[in-house]
Amino acid sequence: MKLKPLVIGDLKVKWPIIQGGMGVGVSLSNLAGAVAANGGVGVISTAQIGYREPEFAVNPIETNLKAIGKEITRARKLAKGGVIGVNIMVATKRYADYVKAAVQAGVDLIISGAGLPIGLPELVKGSKTKIAPIVSTMKSAGVILKMWERKYQKVPDMVVIEGPRAGGHLGFTPEQLDTFTPESYDEEIKGIVKVVKSYREKYAVNIPVVVAGGIYDRGDINRALELGADGVQMGTRFVTTYECDASDAYKETYINCKKEDIQIVKSPVGMPGRAIHNEFLRQTKEKRQVTGKCYQCLEKCNPSETPYCITHALVNAATGDVEHALLFCGDNAWRAGKLEHVSDIMEELTR
Repeated sequence: MKLKPLVIGDLKVKWPIIQGGMGVGVSLSNLAGAVAANGGVGVISTAQIGYREPEFAVNPIETNLKAIGKEITRARKLAKGGVIGVNIMVATKRYADYVKAAVQAGVDLIISGAGLPIGLPELVKGSKTKIAPIVSTMKSAGVILKMWERKYQKVPDMVVIEGPRAGGHLGFTPEQLDTFTPESYDEEIKGIVKVVKSYREKYAVNIPVVVAGGIYDRGDINRALELGADGVQMGTRFVTTYECDASDAYKETYINCKKEDIQIVKSPVGMPGRAIHNEFLRQTKEKRQVTGKCYQCLEKCNPSETPYCITHALVNAATGDVEHALLFCGDNAWRAGKLEHVSDIMEELTR
């Protein structure tokens, strides 16, 4: 199957491959710039993006907002004219300010999930920034498309379908994760594609659909395209690259893990997620981990009730303290066998 360029509004991407946004500190300017330079869409995660700055501990949100512009600017220098996007979670505290900071920095694309980004069209109004909601079911796709049409007379520039095999927080209930099989979710993907197609035809506009979750090699890409997708989003495959912004110790956890080490966990904010089981997760089941600091990351987090601080645990992963870290990953992490360069991965995927 020959790969076609991915067209997102007036953006034309050489290869239909988007690098998934991975926080905290996993996909920043270095990884995003490298993917964009090699013909894909490089995506920066804004989740606690400023964690490396000294003032982060004192004023995390304002530090994050300043870091968004810095990281986008750095990625642009590496991207050689390629497309740079950001991933912004709807669940983020002061979500609107994060979106506005990315728009002000001139980002090409905003991908937004962890909730339905109902107000996103208004936040990018008057800019050239393209917007793409993340959906997981036909129901959520129908809701966001209908809401944007009714409130803003706007359709998405792209739709990302994130399936149950993805890494990090998942847009499914535990019951749905138990119910969906690869075969049944293929039918869900076809259904979402059909929903989006109806809006394409109604407004005579291109709305590419991108599939995420469980995409690791060219065979996975081909299968997604056969289901009607226009492209794919892949995160886990790019973690074990030299260019990935996370620590080498974090990358090694992927390389060393076995298939049975990858588990569905309950994040401290109550959402299902996928991670590599380690001593930290075992200990948090037995007793609450107290950090003494709240980083004001998620709207629905109550520090007095959570078993541990998710920011603290994810910063530990990014900085290499993997024994005290939450090791988010996709279900293909066990397939990683070595560190690779982004350029080699892109050449392999597009060969």
